[in-house]
Amino acid sequence: MTGNIHSVESFGTVDGPGIRFVAFLQGCPLRCLYCHNPDSWEKGNGSIQMSPSELLAEMLRYKSFIVKGGVTLSGGEPLMQAEFVREFFLLCREQGIHTALDTSGALFSQSVCNALDAADLVMLDIKSIDTEQHKALTGAKITNTLKCLNYLEEKQIPTWIRHVLVPGWTDNDQLLQKLAAFLKPYKCIQKVELLPYHTMGIRKYEQMGLNYRLTDTPPLSEERLQNARAIFTNANLKI
Repeated sequence: MTGNIHSVESFGTVDGPGIRFVAFLQGCPLRCLYCHNPDSWEKGNGSIQMSPSELLAEMLRYKSFIVKGGVTLSGGEPLMQAEFVREFFLLCREQGIHTALDTSGALFSQSVCNALDAADLVMLDIKSIDTEQHKALTGAKITNTLKCLNYLEEKQIPTWIRHVLVPGWTDNDQLLQKLAAFLKPYKCIQKVELLPYHTMGIRKYEQMGLNYRLTDTPPLSEERLQNARAIFTNANLKI
């Protein structure tokens, strides 16, 4: 078995608890308007072929740095390579390394469930709680994401919810209140990460000759970020 790896980061600090080794897997079925890694969309484009054991060997070079953190698989969408995710995480478990999966939950199958089972933590990115907006924002329905969340709840797999606040889209008080109310009953959710929209990916679109459709959308203001934080805090969700 081999995986298609976009890139690796040996000292990640924003992809799970502690200092982490982060591998970004190539390929994604979504086309999010604000995606800052369009070069990771196509599964075979510019990827490095590695087996789970080869990626483990690369990660173990940094074990002394990540021993109190762990390893994170991100993307693209890592669940496009669910079998690889599971095998790699099981190898990490044998080494006593904490594993985290950063996913949109865009896919749902038995292989996906098996990969989720092998993770110590799942960071589930909910793009929008509104079904029509989710489709417009990502090109896909929200159905599989919610199936993944319900599976995480059923198995009580520790979960962090990630939500990008996009001005004119998800930065909307009514939608934020709806999302907070929706998430509140889930016992598997340990915290919610609210991520402010930024424009750092525009240069990649220019280099790849792609049209960036949110050109006129400004970065999220600090005031609106704090507003969203208050909404989730008032719903007794940890931020």
